Parts: sequence; C-alpha cells; structure tokens
Amino acid sequence: MGACVVALLVGFGGWLIVSDASSARFVLRLYRDKEFLRETLKQWGIMGPFAFILIQALQVVIAPIPGEVTGLLGGFVFGEWPGFLYSTIGLTVGSLLAFWVGRQLSASFVQRLVNPQTWKQLGFIVEAEGVILCFVIYLIPGLPKDIVCYLFGLSQMPFWIFATVSTLGRMPGTWALSAQGAKVATNQYAELVLLIAIVTAVAVPLYYYRHGIVEWLRRNAQ
Repeated sequence: MGACVVALLVGFGGWLIVSDASSARFVLRLYRDKEFLRETLKQWGIMGPFAFILIQALQVVIAPIPGEVTGLLGGFVFGEWPGFLYSTIGLTVGSLLAFWVGRQLSASFVQRLVNPQTWKQLGFIVEAEGVILCFVIYLIPGLPKDIVCYLFGLSQMPFWIFATVSTLGRMPGTWALSAQGAKVATNQYAELVLLIAIVTAVAVPLYYYRHGIVEWLRRNAQ
C-alpha cells in the first residue's frame, strides 16, 4: 500500500513538471528566485509560516533543492527564533516523509536516487541503526543529510528514534542559519560577523574532516 502511494505521488509530481503546469512553475520559481520567495511569504501574511514550513519540507524530499538559502531566509523574514522554529518543523516533516518513502521502497530503488559516490560513502547506514551515528551525520556540515533520510528508512532504526535524533542533529545548523538571516534583517552586522566567526571556527574543522569521521563511523558500525 505504501509503495503504491509513493508511486502515485512521484507520478503526479513528474506529470506536473513534464506538463509544465502553472503550479509547478510557481513552486520552482519560489526555490530559484529568493526575492520572489521573500515577497510571496510577506504577502501571504498569516499563511506565510505554513507556506515556509511546506517549502522546507519539500526541499528535504526533493533533495537536489538547496536548503541553506531558505534557512537564512526564514530568519530574515520571520526573525531568529520563529524562523528557527518554522525551519525545524519543516525539516522534520520532510525528513520523516523521506524516511517513510525509503522504508516503503527497496534498496535498489533508493540507490537510484543517490549518486554512486554517496552510496559508496554512506550506504553502510542501511545496515546500521546507531543513535550516535544518526546524530553525528546530521550534525556534520557538508554531508547530504536529505538523501541520508532515505538511507535510514532502509535501516532497522525505529521511526520515533530517527525523528528525535535527526531533529536534534539538525538544530545547531538550523539555528545558525536563522540567526544569521535575522541579524542581516535587523542590520546587526557586528553581531553577524561574530556569529559567522564562531560558526566558521566550529564548522570548518568538522567539514574538513567529514570523510574521516564518516569512515570512523563506518568501521565502528560494522
């Protein structure tokens, strides 16, 4: 039943894109034109947060869509903490949907969703289910976190554990993006520079050694 639902959703989404439907063009423009996205969210008023949450969820499920810019925009439009909250809700919903899709489909199908290099590097997740493994992968910058949702769906990890740990792992990066966007909106450039310096000092070493950390996780997961 789940596989049928996934197939219908994928087929419907593909039809919208192939047929060049106006709704598909509108959604694609939201992701490509950030100024258009910002103005659209403002125009929607009270519905803006719900639209933003949906956008954040979709950028997880449709993994090639980058989420860093929308994370910054959340803080810019809604403020630091509301932007962080809306982003967290959207990312969590999208992660759980991608996890569910991965659980409904076969490993061979999910493997076609990722490039060979990513599968070679992170395919061991399918055989692993460690809480620390999940948390660290979502914490480290530079790893394809959205694709990882599908891989964890293929593992034996319980749904509620993935929901909790992946959300906690995403939170530091989500807050950093939202805070930077909010400080740009309020012209707090001195605080912005300080925040960027702190984030860079923490993130750059993690990013630089990300492959080594993943390899260590692989060895300890076996």
